[in-house]
Amino acid sequence: MLQDPSPISLTFLGGAGTVTGSKILLKNDQHQVLIDCGLFQGIKQLRLLNWQELPLDVTQLDAIILTHGHLDHCGYLPVLAKDGYTGPIYATAPTRDVTEIILRDSAKIQEEDASEANRQGYSRHHPAKPLYTSDDVDLTMPLFETHEDEQWVIINEDFKFCFRKSGHILGSVFVELQCKGRKIVFSGDIGRRKPLLMDPPKFIKEADYLVLESTYGDRLHEQMSPYDELQEVVNHTYEKGGTLVIPSFAVERAQELLLLLNTLREDRSIPAIPVYLDTPMGIDVTELYLHHRNWHSLTDSECRTMMHNVHVIREFQQSLRVLDNRGPKIVIAGSGMVTGGRVLYYLKRLLDDETSTILLVGYQAPGTRGNLLASGATEIKMQGDYYQVKADIRQISSLSAHADQAELLWWLGHFKEAPQQVFLNHGEAQALDALRLKITDSLGWNCTIAEMGISYELN
Repeated sequence: MLQDPSPISLTFLGGAGTVTGSKILLKNDQHQVLIDCGLFQGIKQLRLLNWQELPLDVTQLDAIILTHGHLDHCGYLPVLAKDGYTGPIYATAPTRDVTEIILRDSAKIQEEDASEANRQGYSRHHPAKPLYTSDDVDLTMPLFETHEDEQWVIINEDFKFCFRKSGHILGSVFVELQCKGRKIVFSGDIGRRKPLLMDPPKFIKEADYLVLESTYGDRLHEQMSPYDELQEVVNHTYEKGGTLVIPSFAVERAQELLLLLNTLREDRSIPAIPVYLDTPMGIDVTELYLHHRNWHSLTDSECRTMMHNVHVIREFQQSLRVLDNRGPKIVIAGSGMVTGGRVLYYLKRLLDDETSTILLVGYQAPGTRGNLLASGATEIKMQGDYYQVKADIRQISSLSAHADQAELLWWLGHFKEAPQQVFLNHGEAQALDALRLKITDSLGWNCTIAEMGISYELN
């Protein structure tokens, strides 16, 4: 394919040097497209970036393309809609459905947090305001245009793209984009080689340029069975007579936990103790598995089994009653990095209880409460108050939905020839540099760590 010599540039407006806020602007002299539109999470320095105006005119943006529906890839969309963006948001059908659940929950939490901050007066802002509201989500959702994987979509005379399944979460994809003879692949987040719920990631054979995530670019996941790890933690907590609280992401992680717990209970590997799913968002996402059968590896029977013997909690008053119930129990509650949501109410009551266990089951970004707990913090701050940590803090990595270093190299090994350039994003500094060295040394490819706000010319 002949390449047009006109300049094309990539600018990383998020997800560079960090694992949150993924936004990549691709533009030439006529058009511009944004790949992902995520919210910054974690330390305050990052969260404040959500309030800064993006260096682009949203009315000049031709399209937004989403790789998947996690908050750090879609959570900023309502801000752009509020600021006047009216173009298409391209996604797969399950990503569209997941994103709506995620955004509505995000808006609700922000509205509630702002209201609580104003009521108790612990915010420095008077009054405290949400970044966006449910009304802004209402502006966003009609902009979605869904497409199947493997289907080429023409945006305009310069840009066309195709989705390829990435095996990360329900609906997640790589974006293979062509512009004037150049092929650019955006990995989004890459799933495991043998996912529990998803099909393995598809292979991509060639690209002129590759933007590659590096969340676990510096480590290998433990090889223990998630069944064995979860069984040990459940039985340990049961023997103490305490509560097992599992902060969980609503998409995929909650569904994996439900499947694992039901299997362990049916095998009598754990006792038949009550399991509470206290994440309305997780409940809604679980139902999506029956609607998007082609996007995961479960049978309809397995999808229905996930909700067997599970007490579903939708209202906050029900959460309070669960806390008052004595005896061993398991509570799965959002959010996965303990940044907000229902899990905070459980931690307020149970963090100083030595019989309780807090089980972390996913990536914990620096600056999040989950990261502080994993690092051995003796107290954490929640909604203006400090709480001592006396509960048993445990962590398992076998449920991670991100490929580790070996799995990333396995996926790269299916390219027929080296891309002209690999840009590493969506990773912390240590992970980025470790993966850069590994790719350079083992594959001999040109590899650059993307920097925030820097434009890279694709010659």
